[in-house]
Amino acid sequence: MGQHSPSNQHSGIGVLDKAVAVLQAVADDPCGLAELCARTGLPRATAHRLAVGLEVHRLLRRGADGRWRPGSALAELSGGTTDPLLDAASSILPKLRDITGESVQLYRRDGVQRICVSTAEPPSGLRDTVPIGSRLPMTAGSGAKVLAAWSDPHTQRTILTDAVYGERTLLEVRRRGWAQSVAEREPGVASVSAPVRDSSGSVVAAVSVSGPIERIGRKPGSRWAADLLAAAEALQDRL
Repeated sequence: MGQHSPSNQHSGIGVLDKAVAVLQAVADDPCGLAELCARTGLPRATAHRLAVGLEVHRLLRRGADGRWRPGSALAELSGGTTDPLLDAASSILPKLRDITGESVQLYRRDGVQRICVSTAEPPSGLRDTVPIGSRLPMTAGSGAKVLAAWSDPHTQRTILTDAVYGERTLLEVRRRGWAQSVAEREPGVASVSAPVRDSSGSVVAAVSVSGPIERIGRKPGSRWAADLLAAAEALQDRL
């Protein structure tokens, strides 16, 4: 580990020692990448790779300000509270599925990808199944548009380089408060998504309803947006 590492403990397992250094560096004071490098003495690429990896395992989380802080899995491991967003989703997503009769997903952004962190599937019939843990691109789909619309300017520019949508679409999503897509990410599938905010008003996730175009039509927003926004609000109330 670097000379600025918060820990002098060495296990002999280099990558583990470095990961622990990253965790300790943000334990008391959230920080961005430059400060993380300064605190750990790690090269920029190494610090970023470890922080993103720890974020995937929810040992770290990145706020809307782009700074890393301790993640919810640390509290779970120590016997503390579970992830409040996933707790809320476990009761609210099934209600939305019952109202719409379609597949419901919850996505979090991880850099320029999105991760499906919770789902509620209809018991039978055609389904647009996205398994929990699936990593999807941010370049297409209504969930991607929602997360991109409220991401930081640098992330937004990176995503828009390869996205099937443009800046004008994101402006419209922010104005309207929800996004829809038809056969954008997957042929034959339409979806509509809305932002989920935390208590400070920052967008932390996107809640989505998706299903076959022949069943939910080419304007899923006009059909499900109101129910979706109500579910997003219910999730926020629980946070």
